Amino acid sequence: MSNADRTVLAGARLVLPTGVVDNGRLTVENGRIAEAVAADASTTPPVGAAPPLDLSGYTVVPGFVDMHVHGGGGASYASGVAEEALVAARTHLRHGTTTTIASTVTGEIDEVCRQASVLSELVEDGVLAGVHFEGPFISINRCGAHQPDLLRDPDPALVRKLVDAARGTARMVTLAPELDGGIESIRLLKELGVIAAIGHTDARYDKALEGIEAGATVATHLFNAMPGIAHRAPGPIVALLEDERVTVELVGDGVHLHPAVIDLAIKGAGLDRVALITDAMSAAGFGDGLYPLGPLQVRVEDGVARLVEGGSIAGSTLTLDVAFRRAVTLNGLSLVRAAQVLSLNPAKLLGLDDKVGSIEAGKDADLVVLDDAHQLVAVMRKGEWIVGAEVFQVPASV
Repeated sequence: MSNADRTVLAGARLVLPTGVVDNGRLTVENGRIAEAVAADASTTPPVGAAPPLDLSGYTVVPGFVDMHVHGGGGASYASGVAEEALVAARTHLRHGTTTTIASTVTGEIDEVCRQASVLSELVEDGVLAGVHFEGPFISINRCGAHQPDLLRDPDPALVRKLVDAARGTARMVTLAPELDGGIESIRLLKELGVIAAIGHTDARYDKALEGIEAGATVATHLFNAMPGIAHRAPGPIVALLEDERVTVELVGDGVHLHPAVIDLAIKGAGLDRVALITDAMSAAGFGDGLYPLGPLQVRVEDGVARLVEGGSIAGSTLTLDVAFRRAVTLNGLSLVRAAQVLSLNPAKLLGLDDKVGSIEAGKDADLVVLDDAHQLVAVMRKGEWIVGAEVFQVPASV
């Protein structure tokens, strides 16, 4: 192995799944983590090895895993254009999302199939980690920023058509279980090894439970695009929160949910069942203005995205580095717990935790470096610096 294939980071605070190691030493070899341990002053580097990089004063957390994101950098995954999808993925990568599941929006079935085919090639190239179909199998009463006249009942044949179009890269399908074919489609997705997510739903409590029993294991952006909790009609929120088989997505941007509601969801579900997501649209990392969201138009003002017609919230402009910082500073999560809900939990749900989601030997060297204010400083993906390495490219003394 050449020295070029080996990087040592020294002096940083390492956020491991088992706790925080101060003055840590992290070794990367051939794009993977070789070790992550407390620094030992007596450690002698291999003969001819480059001196370690000094990360004293910085915190290193695992690269973030976003299981629900529609775009960024002015580009959308629903465009059906590979170059746009690359822009979106690279935008979020620069904000620490090293593993991305690309989400589509409601459209004509054949068009969404075409988009899935384009995205599947980027999965095969290692840019993306999978495809999430959000719509068209959702409730017209809770459609949010999805075009109502393009919504469809979840006919299992149509669900299979979308999954097949992704050529083995489909990771998740969001649907409303109360619609005709909803329960059957959830069973089909389970058979196909694709996550069935309950969302954009008007389901009653009992129907949501039926969907969970059929195999649904995710709540798509819990609280949003579903009926609220009433004391005689608990609705889908309570069903999804109380079942230990369900992971609940939460959008931590301060627009979709009040921080107190996030606290409530964490207490109700437990930290092992929470995944913070962005649900970001193309304006993320780009700025205010007018943007397409599938066939609809969105106006972004002061970072808040709403449909031009009707004013519904239309995704977010959030990036996961901001979500991490909010989780720590507003929701009071420890560094370890914040890393869990932004990295390890979604990685486990997606079946990717053997490679990503935590700082452990043998996993991909996907790392985010933060300063003491939890601001992003640098990002590494598979051992390659994406941004920020020049900040600390000074050899450490030990």
